[in-house]
Amino acid sequence: MELDWWLVLVIIFGSLILFMLTGLPVAFCFLLVNIIGVYLFWGGTAGLELLITSMFSSVAVFTLLPVPLFILMGEVMFMSGFAPDMIDALDKWLGRLPGRLGLETVAAGTIIATLSGSSLASQAMLTSTLLPEMEKRGYQKPMSLGPILGSGGLAIMIPPSSMGVILAWLGEISVGKLLIAITIPGLLMAALYATYIVGRCKLQPFLAPAYVVPRISLVKKLIVTIRYILPIGLVIFLVTGVIFLGVATPSEAAATGALSTFILAAMYGKINRTLLRKSITGALKITIMVLLIISGAEAYSQILAFSGASLGFAEFVTNLSIAPIAIIIALMLVLIVLGMFMSPVAIMMIAAPMFFPIVKVLGFDTVWFGVIFLLNMEMATTSPPFGLSLFVVKGVAGPKYTMGDVYRAALPFLSCDAIAMALIIAFPLLALWLPGLMRPI
Repeated sequence: MELDWWLVLVIIFGSLILFMLTGLPVAFCFLLVNIIGVYLFWGGTAGLELLITSMFSSVAVFTLLPVPLFILMGEVMFMSGFAPDMIDALDKWLGRLPGRLGLETVAAGTIIATLSGSSLASQAMLTSTLLPEMEKRGYQKPMSLGPILGSGGLAIMIPPSSMGVILAWLGEISVGKLLIAITIPGLLMAALYATYIVGRCKLQPFLAPAYVVPRISLVKKLIVTIRYILPIGLVIFLVTGVIFLGVATPSEAAATGALSTFILAAMYGKINRTLLRKSITGALKITIMVLLIISGAEAYSQILAFSGASLGFAEFVTNLSIAPIAIIIALMLVLIVLGMFMSPVAIMMIAAPMFFPIVKVLGFDTVWFGVIFLLNMEMATTSPPFGLSLFVVKGVAGPKYTMGDVYRAALPFLSCDAIAMALIIAFPLLALWLPGLMRPI
């Protein structure tokens, strides 16, 4: 059945959005759209066997192996409950800085991001651990909720990142390079958050009232650092360092990272049968959901390619008489708008098969584009009105906070994200310098 590429895109994309609006799970939405595509472009019922084969082969790939292992790392860390000890160790180093609990949140969120690929779990943990202390110290809502919303999302932008692995697979780029490439942008975002917190607290001290901080000896600071932060540094090296040095592939690094989190839990005396059962069960549930979405999304992208919609859309966009960088910015704006209403996983599955061919034709580095794409996904989790992180933080924070409070607290940190994105677009080396230093395996 011959249809113009734009009509194919309208049918497939429109059907997908329509199914999502009904409230169906994302995986089932992709499956229904695939069935429609099979009947239109793959020979009706004869294409169903091809669809099943495509869905199976899409997840039976070595590239995706880090996904369940990174998810397992996050589950072990969440179930172990050693975040409060780590946060207490960080607290001893902050002294009397303006907005010190906000800065503590950013530092904790950055470190937690190196152990968990889940921004939602990170934000729930930070909310339950630090928000009560902020309330006790008289912190106002913009300076208590805001740092949690911003820094919790760093789990997407600092390796290990499950979404980074999925995006690399969708965009057909090196998993290792993308994971290393997001490191500096993730740290840049954390630095922007910290700068904003200090600057605003100096201008409006009532947002984060100063309080007496007891003096702590250097020896005690070093002891808690060695006990609670140094082991985490070893985990970071076993995930990111071994990839950077060319010692291990991302899949091998994910395995060493998962094993090291179990060892870390054992060192803190947290390991037991309940932790093992809950961690493995939780990781399996999340992994199955993610792989089911991936299997449907892969068939969706194949149907777009087979029907000519992807190529037609790419040719249409690249033939526009505007500057290539303006096209990249326009694609980012589309992602930002989608992020206001859809989950990051759904956005990735829909947009990546259409956007990456355009980026390749325009001649931009796909690793660089992958970094700013992921930054958009981080922004999507905290974008009003339907960012998932907004509802997680609101749910954990309790009834004393309204959704309006959460929305207002998120906006300044979304602005910091936008600044980070502008810097990465203007200075691509922020994303490409570290991958350029990687040793090949």
